[in-house]
Amino acid sequence: MDKINYNRIKAVLAEENVASKELAKHLDKTESTVSRWCTNDVQPSVEVLYQIAKFLDVDIRELLVSTK
Repeated sequence: MDKINYNRIKAVLAEENVASKELAKHLDKTESTVSRWCTNDVQPSVEVLYQIAKFLDVDIRELLVSTK
């Protein structure tokens, strides 16, 4: 079964020219945790998505794969 991508965290980090290491430090998470979000192995909570959006100064919807 193909893995479904639910988030665009990796893409948005690249678009904003921010390293995943910086995001991990800001959120007080391990680099491994952020890596797993970026590869869609696990998903962050809605609260953490909000914190990521605020840190990257993007609309939270940009972090999610569109259903349309």
